[in-house]
Amino acid sequence: MSRRRAFTGSPYEARFGFARAVRVGNRIIVAGTGPVEEDGSSTTGGAAAQAERCCVLILRAIEELGGSAMDVVRTRMLLTDPADQDAVGAVHARFFGEAKPAATMAGVAWLCRPEWKVEIEAEAILPD
Repeated sequence: MSRRRAFTGSPYEARFGFARAVRVGNRIIVAGTGPVEEDGSSTTGGAAAQAERCCVLILRAIEELGGSAMDVVRTRMLLTDPADQDAVGAVHARFFGEAKPAATMAGVAWLCRPEWKVEIEAEAILPD
């Protein structure tokens, strides 16, 4: 099967050698997505603002590869502070609540940048 890739311009994509998302057949897998702005800086603000940016980047990649939020079947939310779970969960519900994917929210000790509070990844399966 052929592979199609989407990139967001994150400095980590080239530096660490990965694509933001890869589509193989009707499956799209989106890498862990941190709150990176167009200029490479981190999204400012709290966990909700950062989660929103992550979701925007995730959906942009999925849409570039022919999918939509309704095709998302799995998400993983990684948080550095458990106190942020309600804020991040509310953002997740706004973006993916209608699709109701299987979801995991887990606490982690650190992310790529110390100011990051959240990183999110997703998987989508497109209809045949």
